This record gives sequence, structure tokens and C-alpha cells, in this order.
Amino acid sequence: VRRYFDLQPVLVPICAIGLAFAIGSVVILAVGENPIEAYTELLKGMFGSKDRIAASLGRSTPYIGAALSVAFAFRAGLFNIGVEGQLLIGATVAAWVGTWSMIGDSPGIVIIPIVLLAGVAGGGLYGAIPGVLKARTGAHEVIVTIMLNSIAVFYVRWLVGSQDPVILRDMNASRPQTAPLPDAARLPELVSGGQPLHFGFFLMLGLCVLVWFVLQRTTTGFEVRMIGANAPAARYAGVRVNRVIVLVMVSAGALAGIAGASEVSGTTGFLLPGVFLAVGFDSIAIALLARANSFAIVPAAILWGSMLAGAPLMQQETGLSIDLVRIIQALVLLFVAADVIVRTIFRIRKREIELGPMAEAPVSAALGGTP
Repeated sequence: VRRYFDLQPVLVPICAIGLAFAIGSVVILAVGENPIEAYTELLKGMFGSKDRIAASLGRSTPYIGAALSVAFAFRAGLFNIGVEGQLLIGATVAAWVGTWSMIGDSPGIVIIPIVLLAGVAGGGLYGAIPGVLKARTGAHEVIVTIMLNSIAVFYVRWLVGSQDPVILRDMNASRPQTAPLPDAARLPELVSGGQPLHFGFFLMLGLCVLVWFVLQRTTTGFEVRMIGANAPAARYAGVRVNRVIVLVMVSAGALAGIAGASEVSGTTGFLLPGVFLAVGFDSIAIALLARANSFAIVPAAILWGSMLAGAPLMQQETGLSIDLVRIIQALVLLFVAADVIVRTIFRIRKREIELGPMAEAPVSAALGGTP
């Protein structure tokens, strides 16, 4: 009974969220506003109507895929900070492939998988770079992925913004962007709006199930978790650690790439260079909040995305800055990362045993060092 119903993995994040909102109330009071009114308007903006619920889920969609990328790397003890670059490269390749004339007349059942697979290929290849460098030279993936983020941002900005020569820029648009995808390449919209809810949301849910299955029901997943727990022991047991490291980073990049491709195909229909600004780093916070659990990522990402979707209504009705939401999110991240504070305040005892599929990932190991 304890194995399946111990609430430890849930209690700490919930208490961290509650504590962050409590401190946020103090900030609201300090500027002379009513925290109850502010949070009421925030909740209305998040889930106050069918359209707002759809907008919140749509805003959360890329966060699910990006956080899943971070969480998968966590399981191997790797800290993938390069999600933003992998998102951007995957989205760029998808936006480019989707406008090829040779597939322009294909039906949606053909062209949509091609666009998504292009995103997988772009993100996976970009994720392979830090994986190979880590395995071959020992280069730390944190440093490499940070540099690759900057390279991706400036490279895509040049590809999309260049007018001499014209590479990917749509010269008929008033701002730098890629050419729009044909209608057949667009993911079906479930609820239209400023932030539409499209089929990509359910695609991300399917990826969560797939990652859980790989980690918990396959030999490769067992090797990934073994390396995350103790790389020298895994090597001694015969696991090809370097090969698995490369595989994990490629897979993490592919997850980010398909998230980027689904956002281009489902939300905008074209690529703007700054569309994924801060999504990569927010996904790290979401993965930490979810304790790198594939299923817990879904509610964590929905919370994160819906808060951002609901913040404008709170600002409109109360005059509070949207930055208040960012403050609360930062506090959530602080208390989840430094869970000793939460455990001390709420007197939550630390777990002594592993809980199988619901066990927390070795996040502290990923932060402190990698195999």
C-alpha cells in the first residue's frame, strides 16, 4: 500500500506552490492591492470560460514537450539547458520543410507527419552535438548547451531576417518570419482563438506516455536510469555509458524539436525568431516541479502555461503587473529546488525508499555533476 499511495512526490511540489502564492500575497499587499481579488482574476483568466481553458491548454502545449526533454535527460543525470536551441532548430527545419513545393500538394495525412518528423530530425541532430562532445571529450553538457542556445538564436535570426540573400524570410510579410505553411500542413485546431488549442496538445500527452514506457518498460530505459543513479556502477555492469549518453541527448533534442514543430504547425503557421523566448528555461523549472516524472509534467506545465495565459486579465482588472506571475513562478522554482525549506516548514519527512515508476529523478545529481 505504501509503495503506491505514498504522497511524498506530490506533497512537496503542492506545498511549494502554496508557499509561493502565500509570499506572492505579501508582495501584492505591499503594493496596496487585494491578493484575494488578484488571485480571483488570475483564476478567471486561467479557467474562467471554455475559451480561456482552451487558451491555457494551448499555451501549455510547448511547455509539455520542452519539459519532457529536460526530464528525460535528468533521468540519465544530464542537465539539458539547450532546450531553447533545440526547440528553435526543430521549428526552423519544420517551417522550412513544410514549404517545399514537392510536398505542397500532398494531403494533410502525409504532409503533417513530414513536418513533425522534420522537427524531430532538427532537434535530434542539434541535441546530438552536446551528447557526442560529452561522450567523446567529457565536455560538460551545461556549458555546451548554453553556447548552442546562443548559436541557434543568432543563426535562426539571420536565416529568417536576411534580405540579401533571402534565405527563409517571407518577403511579403512586414516583419521577419518564414513563409506560411500550407493549410494541409497545419495541425487540426480543436478550439480557435488568439492561443488556439490544437492536436499538438494530445500529441504531447502521447509523448509523455511513450517516455514513461521507454523508461520503465524497456532495457534502454533501465540503462538510462542506471546511469543517472550511478554511472560507474553502470559501466562496471557492462552498460555502454557513452552510447547511452549520446542516445539520451539525441532523444531529448528530438522531443524538443517535435514540440517546436507542433507549435509552428498548430499555432502560428510560420516561424518568428523570438517565438520560443524563455520557453526553454521555463521548461527546466517545470521539470524540476514535476520531479522529472513523465506524467507529473502535464499538470505542472498546465499550471505554468495557464498562469501566463491568465496574467493579462489580472493586470487588466487589478492593475497589477504581469511580472507578479513571474515572481510566483520564480518562488515555486526556489522552493522546489530548495525543498529543505518546504520540508522544514510543513514538517514533511524525507522518503527513505524508492517508489518505482513514481520515484523522484536524481535531480540533485544532475545539478551537482554528471556521469
